Amino acid sequence: MFYADNVNILVRSVHTIRKKHRNFSSCCKEIGVEVNADQTKNIVMSRDQNSGQSHSTKIDNSSIERVEQFRYLGTNLTNQNSNQEEIKNRLKLGNACYYSVLNLLSSSLKSKNVKVKIHRTIILPAVMYGCETWSLSLREERRLRVFENRVPKEYLGLRRTR
Repeated sequence: MFYADNVNILVRSVHTIRKKHRNFSSCCKEIGVEVNADQTKNIVMSRDQNSGQSHSTKIDNSSIERVEQFRYLGTNLTNQNSNQEEIKNRLKLGNACYYSVLNLLSSSLKSKNVKVKIHRTIILPAVMYGCETWSLSLREERRLRVFENRVPKEYLGLRRTR
């Protein structure tokens, strides 16, 4: 038995998506896989508020639903191509990771090097996963940097002197 999931087709126009969808569907039929039209979605990603106003795309006898957002490989993609919600969710995940290992980080038996390794291998990856694809504003970059610097200060006992 063969399953395919999460196939992405990136195109610039509705005409091209129809053509690519037909090619993909015919290739799948050749190997005995059928594309489920009910689970097929499309999203128009643009910073333009008015782009993609129609709610679905008609391909052959199927209507492909247009969605405003979806989760792909752990990242929330939106039609406005905005990272603000994603960064907010990542910071929440980072805080959850921090509090889940807080007993290790607050232990006086652990060296500072071990605590830094825990931070770099457990907490930061939860926040920064997929960040290579983000385009950040200065505000978003600052929020991430504040988190990245704040957490080690808390568990290493570093205080700002005035």
